[in-house]
Amino acid sequence: MPFGLVAAWNKRRRSRSEDQLNPWIYKSVECWKIEDQNPPAKRHHGSSVFTLKEMEAATNYFSDDNLLGKGGFGRVYKGTLRSGEIVAIKKMDLPSFKEAEGEREFRVEVDILSRLDHPHLVQLIGYCADGKHRFLVYEYMHKGNLQDHLNGIGEVKMDWPLRLKVAIGAARGLAYLHSSSAVGIPIIHRDFKSTNILLNTNYEAKISDFGLAKLMPEGQETCMTSRVLGTFGYFDPEYTLTGKLTLQSDVYAFGVVMLELLTGRRAVDLTLGPNDQNLVLQVRHILNDKKKLRKVIDPEINRSSYTMESVTMFANLASRCVRADSSERPSMVDCVKELQLILHTNMKGLSMPMHTFRMI
Repeated sequence: MPFGLVAAWNKRRRSRSEDQLNPWIYKSVECWKIEDQNPPAKRHHGSSVFTLKEMEAATNYFSDDNLLGKGGFGRVYKGTLRSGEIVAIKKMDLPSFKEAEGEREFRVEVDILSRLDHPHLVQLIGYCADGKHRFLVYEYMHKGNLQDHLNGIGEVKMDWPLRLKVAIGAARGLAYLHSSSAVGIPIIHRDFKSTNILLNTNYEAKISDFGLAKLMPEGQETCMTSRVLGTFGYFDPEYTLTGKLTLQSDVYAFGVVMLELLTGRRAVDLTLGPNDQNLVLQVRHILNDKKKLRKVIDPEINRSSYTMESVTMFANLASRCVRADSSERPSMVDCVKELQLILHTNMKGLSMPMHTFRMI
């Protein structure tokens, strides 16, 4: 059986901690309430192994009608397993000079996701290693990725409370990876970005794509790498300059995603002038200036869905996450706590009579 080690691993379950945020469900601009979190769907007991024929049957022979998108690894298809379960199937499709790199990423993803279990990480249902063919089979995320929603491709306009909900979910996923409770040592995602934040039918955020993930050496806080890997625009400056990879590298990338949520802009936009292409460089100096901050808030966010106090707190946290010095950035656990407070602050503000607001 391919990857026999995977079958030997026991899935480690993690009970929900008492401080886990219950999801906020939007009722109206004036009315928010906290509800008991629905339990996650029943998880598979280990990763299933599929054949090429099963992958072909699930995707109608990789029909273009089933194509969900393309990425660095290959194409992603919507599929239906024999059980009737709808899944997303990632097919490795790389030129020959990248096949070795793709194989490494494939093995890392299977290795890591087979050992993780958290409601804010995408679930690996199984894989296929049939001859030279490589496939990864994930739970299907009906609402696609975060970046598409911010760019207007998604079907729902993302007002401020929903953006906060997504930020908290993604932060919880990263905090879980960093906690070392899953595999005994912390895990650095290394490619955290808005396209790797997927949304289910309830707009719960789940982190995906673990091909570049790195297990932190036991007892160490840094890991020296020979190559800087990830996505331009989300790179930790310290990691880029020194090759020193830390948990704070993920925190920097999370800060970039926060700026995308705040502004609706891409991390890197090559259609803009050379001085405006990098989002962090473009807005970093104004994040703690309340008057200037108002000008960069995504105009697609309904003004009645946010308070300036919550936006200011959010911008301040994002500013600290993208600091050049990694030692000055907060931990992901701290980010979760602050985002909960920001969400509570926004809810409290929205519950006040409208005449108490200072409108922009």
